[in-house]
Amino acid sequence: MEHTTEHHVILVDDQDQEMGLMEKHEAHRKGVLHRAFSVFVFNSQGELLLQRRAFGKYHSEGLWTNTCCSHPNPNEDIITAGNRRLNEEMGFTCELRPSFSFIYKAELDNGFTEYELDHVLIGHSDETPHLDTNEAMSFKWMKLDELKRSIEEHPAMYTEWFKIILNEHTTKLALALTHESL
Repeated sequence: MEHTTEHHVILVDDQDQEMGLMEKHEAHRKGVLHRAFSVFVFNSQGELLLQRRAFGKYHSEGLWTNTCCSHPNPNEDIITAGNRRLNEEMGFTCELRPSFSFIYKAELDNGFTEYELDHVLIGHSDETPHLDTNEAMSFKWMKLDELKRSIEEHPAMYTEWFKIILNEHTTKLALALTHESL
């Protein structure tokens, strides 16, 4: 379950150097740059595991997105944080590898702004997710080309950060997927 009280995010500069801590909701209300991660798990058919965010999430509820995403805790490395959230939200873990990182800023619902230095982590698994329904209401597997078409046709069904990753970093994802399968 997502802990929304007194969860702190790590504030960073554009080179990912730590600048301090701030309560998560405050950081999102003020639009302050902080460290985050996005996990992308692919199966043996090259399909990406998507989750539909649960209703009741503090932003982007009911939208489709990547396998999971969140913020590392203070003194927690990105890989450990990625697997912690993967297990909490989707009910399994797998080997995760850093792929690339990027900075984005997006206005969200409920007066929140995501301004994140996002580390994209890639994993592979054929596990069937066991969802924490407070986090994700459903899941599905999709090929990247099918997913890109769906985002073009129905952009309001997807989270802002996920659309940015798929629209601006598809080549990096495809390269990571190809490299991982060698």
